[in-house]
Amino acid sequence: MRSIDTGLLVGLASLLSASCAQTAPDHPEDAVVLGALLPFSGSESAVGRNLEQAMLLAVDDLNAAGGLDGMPFDLRSRDSHSGAERGFQQLLELLYTDQVAYLIGPEENDIAREIAPDVRGLDVFHMLPGYAAPTVRRNETKGGWMRLAPSPYDVGCALAKYAIDEGIDTVNSLAARDDYNASVSSSFTTNFAALEGRVLPSVTFTSGEPTYTNMIESAFASHAGRTLLAAYPATASIIVTEWTVSGRPGTWFLGPALRAEVLLANIPTGSLDGYLGVSPSLSLRGECRVMEGAEASLDCTTGNAAAFIDHFSRRWSDEAPLPAAHFYYDGVVLIAMGLVYAQATGREMPLSGHALQRVISELNSPDNEAASWRDLRAAMARLRAGIPLRYVGAAAEYEFDRYGANQHHSMQGWTIHGDAFVDLAPISLTCRVGQ
Repeated sequence: MRSIDTGLLVGLASLLSASCAQTAPDHPEDAVVLGALLPFSGSESAVGRNLEQAMLLAVDDLNAAGGLDGMPFDLRSRDSHSGAERGFQQLLELLYTDQVAYLIGPEENDIAREIAPDVRGLDVFHMLPGYAAPTVRRNETKGGWMRLAPSPYDVGCALAKYAIDEGIDTVNSLAARDDYNASVSSSFTTNFAALEGRVLPSVTFTSGEPTYTNMIESAFASHAGRTLLAAYPATASIIVTEWTVSGRPGTWFLGPALRAEVLLANIPTGSLDGYLGVSPSLSLRGECRVMEGAEASLDCTTGNAAAFIDHFSRRWSDEAPLPAAHFYYDGVVLIAMGLVYAQATGREMPLSGHALQRVISELNSPDNEAASWRDLRAAMARLRAGIPLRYVGAAAEYEFDRYGANQHHSMQGWTIHGDAFVDLAPISLTCRVGQ
């Protein structure tokens, strides 16, 4: 089995990675190393640095809280190049050259799927915080997987309920053919049909095309009440621009990947004003209550998320974390809490991936006392004393199903006004069809 100094996520730039966090310290010796794969270049490069900053912040906080029995945590990252072939090679480098035992990422669904046999064979742990991470519905005896963000099913459920609440009778989608956006599209139409709405013909496309004019025309030819745009920001910005030039036929729903400043920076100002999207809710379960007479709608406060945004901004010169960055911070902390508790309770160390998955699930039982990201020093001290604590993170209160998927209860609605995203009321997740 591998030594404890292998492991998890984003840190410094090496000669083979394109990390942008230039203020990160040198790699300490005798550290618990965490390995990450993030898009620092290519079509999704706008998000990589921000996600890395969240994980570096988590490492700073954990090391200030004492690390693992005095050993610091360290982050080592490589560049996925926003693509399958080069990204997969970098992930192999993390596993076989860097010999990490605890992985975080990648953002790219296809790379995460392709590396699964190696994760199983080496019995390493794979934390998947990203929206586009694959499902983890697998029973294994080796390797460990945990998924933090809402699934495509959750996204589709929320969008379908919003459509019904707005009195929309018909929907379709214009969706990229990658695994994630195709799944979001399918979940949306499936849930809408289950709620007795009518689904009209949808259109798919391959990202990277020079123009999408014909796809846009086909998608809106059926005159659906709403058309879901399920794509990543770089491609979506081209589609929205071409749609605007063509006279803005029809009306949109917007997938969760489109809540990104890079989208707003690359479309005509105001072109998407008033259109509805959904993304993971960053309100804790305890911060939400069902609105009277509206079972699907929630009234939520955002104090916890606002505190994390302030914490992140103070560390990174007033930059704000992307919503996904909250989950990446939490991914680092969940791994660290699992390792600290496992060591305190006499588990065989170094801990295998499969064993770490079980420990993290055990800790995050709703029966255990809560521990907040805001006071990791106290939480780590109690874990070292063998006291089980569930984690109340920057993004969520965590509770995992038997496969390692975090269970979500709501999604955040939002719209666009000019050059800004505006939050709407969250919506509860009560769909049950097609899971």
